[in-house]
Amino acid sequence: MFGLRTKIVLLGSVALLGLQYSSEAWAQARASDANETVIVTGTRGKERTVTSSATPIDVLKGAAIEQAGQGSVLAALNTLIPSFVQPAIPGGSTATVIHTGGLRGLNPDQTLILVNGKRRHKTALINAASALYNGSVPVDLDLIPQSAIDHIEVLRDGAAAQYGSDAIAGVVNFILKKDTSGAQLSASAGQNMDRNDGQILTQLGHIGFNLDDKGFLDISATGSQTFKSNRAQPISSSILLYNLINGQPDPREATINRLITPNNGQMPQRTYNTAYNAEYSLDGGIDVYSFGTMSHRISDLDWTYRQPNNIASLPQVYPNGFEPIEPISEWDYEAALGVRGTLDGWSWDASTSFGTDQARETVHDTINASLGPTSPTRMRVGKLESTEWINSLDVTRGFPIGEGSLQVSFGFQHRQERFDILAGDPEASAIGNYVIPAGQPFAGQHPPPTSQSTSGISAADAGHLSRNNLAAYVDVAYDPTDRLTIAAAGRFEHYDDASGDSVIGKIAGRYALTPWLALRGDVNTGFRAPALAQELWTSTTSQFQLIGSTLTLLQIKSLSVASPAAVALGATPLKPETSVNYSGGVVLTPLPDFALTADAYSIDVYNHVQPTGTFTGPAVTAILVGKGLPSNISATYFTNAINTRTQGLDVVASYDVDVGEFGQMLLNASMNYNVTTITHIVPNPPQLASLGAGYVIFDARSQGNLTVGLPKTKIVLSDTWNWNDFTLIPKFIRYGGFTSVQNLASQTRSFNAKWITDLELSWRVSPQWSVAVGANNLLNVYPSPAGIYNVNTGTGQYPGSSPFGFTGGFYYTRLSVSF
Repeated sequence: MFGLRTKIVLLGSVALLGLQYSSEAWAQARASDANETVIVTGTRGKERTVTSSATPIDVLKGAAIEQAGQGSVLAALNTLIPSFVQPAIPGGSTATVIHTGGLRGLNPDQTLILVNGKRRHKTALINAASALYNGSVPVDLDLIPQSAIDHIEVLRDGAAAQYGSDAIAGVVNFILKKDTSGAQLSASAGQNMDRNDGQILTQLGHIGFNLDDKGFLDISATGSQTFKSNRAQPISSSILLYNLINGQPDPREATINRLITPNNGQMPQRTYNTAYNAEYSLDGGIDVYSFGTMSHRISDLDWTYRQPNNIASLPQVYPNGFEPIEPISEWDYEAALGVRGTLDGWSWDASTSFGTDQARETVHDTINASLGPTSPTRMRVGKLESTEWINSLDVTRGFPIGEGSLQVSFGFQHRQERFDILAGDPEASAIGNYVIPAGQPFAGQHPPPTSQSTSGISAADAGHLSRNNLAAYVDVAYDPTDRLTIAAAGRFEHYDDASGDSVIGKIAGRYALTPWLALRGDVNTGFRAPALAQELWTSTTSQFQLIGSTLTLLQIKSLSVASPAAVALGATPLKPETSVNYSGGVVLTPLPDFALTADAYSIDVYNHVQPTGTFTGPAVTAILVGKGLPSNISATYFTNAINTRTQGLDVVASYDVDVGEFGQMLLNASMNYNVTTITHIVPNPPQLASLGAGYVIFDARSQGNLTVGLPKTKIVLSDTWNWNDFTLIPKFIRYGGFTSVQNLASQTRSFNAKWITDLELSWRVSPQWSVAVGANNLLNVYPSPAGIYNVNTGTGQYPGSSPFGFTGGFYYTRLSVSF
């Protein structure tokens, strides 16, 4: 854009302007920082603000989260953080249940989630059968009660050296409320503009108590119910759902419901979250603190209708076909207990926390047709449990050095992780020997084994893994003057499994050329140890995939990495992902109420843990059967598949404008540009290469999901206008185009960029009561339709990976009271 000489002249001119500022002007300009939010993420000891931080960080206040609509923390992150992307439905199966999103185009489990600065435990589920974020094992953000959140700090930069595994893309820190008095209640209701479906009902409650002026206790609760939405279309009458009778269509074809996909949109869920946050000061300058959450969520997966002429629809049981439903019941707990104080000038914090997520899967209105008509129609699929126990000691102290200061921090951490897969009912995974009798369609054939929709977890697939992690870190920040910050961190991690040892580091700096212009940048290395779920995961699901030019419903078996079948197909033990992250930017504050930051970044990730492509065909079948698996399935497993490079730019600006008698406006504008390329794909292992052409470890569809499946650009423009007792919030979001890549090139589809408009108007009726009405996607924008992709199910005209959904506009109302 600019030649080298021009860049040098510009930089020199800026530096000269900075030297012309007097020390008095500098002090006045720095005083405006007192009005900024003090952050705690990415820094220790010395207080820093958003614009004085050496690394880019965003802060979302609790009010902004509630005003995002739809009663969702994810909705706020998706619409307010430029580099955060949440696909409407990243994939099928359990991927529809997990509420998560990613920073800077990377997987959600490459972003570390904290609560009050402490590591949050992972979900027991996995983004299986996904298009986007496939195979990731993240933290479920929906299980942190919205009513408990004071604000969220989003560090958009690698921070593994400071916080440990997973912080490759950044850190999201949920800061809980610590009110000492008062209570708030809120209820909202809304639904989609089209088809009057997708209703969401949300209730929030919070109360704070003053504990003898020595501490506080906050209790919060959030309840929500989401009803399903459906954008599927009835299938053509030319597609027969019943078996022929004497060579003629069954008369029931004229009356059967041809809307055979019951749920092509958001899944029904009922969620109940509670939380507490407490602190109490003891004698001797010791503070005791504790916080925790408890959640229960029930998610209903409505699976594709099995028509009467399906071989699994045994006429003795389902003469009119059947529609399996899979409820997933989750219980999620987390509790932390800590003490902190000061000893000889050193501030210390010792804590322990325990978190677990337990997901029990059942399926009803189903059948294991291989057992014949006596098969049960309701079965337990199995149970998944993920547990983390973390013990930490953090120590920090500030030292005055001349006119500046030095902050020295260090700490130790022990983390124990465990993942369990528990078997379901034997009938759900059984391979029966029933043969369809003479006189019936498919006579003499064996119907497919295991429960329909989701196969049960067999005793052979059940198991558990556990490991311990020990870590030590040093974090130093030196401020020789108000203008300069130099920071460095180093961390050593030891795992007692194949993840082994890691040494990572970070160097960051910020220099203010003038009171209104600063440069900042950093270099850091990071890592992410493979999740235990990725090493042990095994499941069987039904997915439609293109085999040649034919859309086929496959039974796909996810093989655990160490299983004999996976090893026979070339699986090897998983290695940690590693990263190198470069970031550089500018901070502009030319006016007291205006701030603009622009940060460019480049992130190289090595040894991405990803599921392989789907292996199917006679050669694979022979291997699977030889290892004791049924002949009607295809296979996939996790491997260190690829290296990637992600490059981009974040720009964030805010301007607080006083408009006199018309009130106050807070204008915000942000933009993210993000491109991911694959720099290396591992070659086929010898076992796979020996099967011949047509088998690849990481297919075109999987590659496209990483490189072009997400928008390259995202722009957010918003205004919060407060005038007397009214607040008006218009928001305009532009999501760039994206592409849904398929292995058959003719089925690849691209979707254009779209502008989405959100609007909310709230009225404070009295000091206690307020009411709001609003709309997400006010203009009812849909992704560009591409025709019905799957004529057999009536789905596919809209991409589930759309970041603004594919169910149109949503309007809502909210009533709040505080006392």
